[in-house]
Amino acid sequence: MKIFSIVGARPQFIKLAPLSEALSGQHQEYIVHTGQHYDYAMSEKIFEDLGIRKPDIHLEIGSGSQAAQTGKMMIALEEAMILQKPNLVIVFGDTNSTLAGAFAAAKLNIPILHIEAGLRSYNKSMPEEINRIATDHVSKYLFAPTQTAMNILKAEGLKEHSYLTGDIMVDTIKNSLEIALKKPTIISALNIEDKKFNLLTLHRNYNVDNPAILKHLLMELGRLEEKIIFPVHPRTKKMLKDNAIAIPQNIEITEPQGYLDFIVLEHYSNRIITDSGGIQKEAYILQKPCITLRSETEWVETVQEGWNLLVNPTDNMISSKILSFVTPVIQQDIFGKDVTSKMVKVINSI
Repeated sequence: MKIFSIVGARPQFIKLAPLSEALSGQHQEYIVHTGQHYDYAMSEKIFEDLGIRKPDIHLEIGSGSQAAQTGKMMIALEEAMILQKPNLVIVFGDTNSTLAGAFAAAKLNIPILHIEAGLRSYNKSMPEEINRIATDHVSKYLFAPTQTAMNILKAEGLKEHSYLTGDIMVDTIKNSLEIALKKPTIISALNIEDKKFNLLTLHRNYNVDNPAILKHLLMELGRLEEKIIFPVHPRTKKMLKDNAIAIPQNIEITEPQGYLDFIVLEHYSNRIITDSGGIQKEAYILQKPCITLRSETEWVETVQEGWNLLVNPTDNMISSKILSFVTPVIQQDIFGKDVTSKMVKVINSI
């Protein structure tokens, strides 16, 4: 079977790695990179870290407005699909690359498989929410990462097409952490051996596109009086520079990190502070307290289990809420095991 695996952003590369390896030799897989993420550490470096072969097709779309970027991707993906005639298109998560791949395939009547289906934040001001809902409803095969996601798909009339596979990031982290910890050079490079630190990421539009909110978040985190390592997203870096936002002394900004270096930082951190969906999962899998700077999350199970604390970005008590957050002693397995093999079994039955 000829398969198009469409990716374009860091979270998708992470999900692709174990699946692509498992599909190798069984199917003719084309890795299609839209170019949504084009920063070296967020793109090529992650391919290298995860041992993913170079993309068979690289569209090099780059940045742009939501509509412009998605439109350019759809045009280029349609051309590639017409030329190569794949039997199945696999899309991952909730990015513009996901939506463009799903819509281009749907228009050409090519079956779509959506990995990480059934997630809902119920916040339609997030582009990701629109992307994931639309993708679910045009896909033929829906791989749900959790029971909650399965319940949502059932409620939306999609039970017939849904499979509870678990979350493939479980396999990626399991495969990568042992390798990463053998050469944890990032710890010495940042001079944080034997030091307690928090790990911060920010990239959501409602957190970084509003200078007042971004300034407020950094000011609140400055009140922690604990060291914070902040690998800054290119989009966030631009906002900080354009608005001359001061960085508190306890926050150390670094360039974006490759995947292996980043999970080393996660592994050694005291806690993780983020607005990322994928990093909430990584924190849970690595058994790290997670503070999510959002008023809602797609990963409600992590909150229900007591390992993830939602804090509104405009809250005036962010620092005190972070300091008082304590996780349970026991953690439940909510993301599954042997996920890749479960996915490949379904794909092989198509």
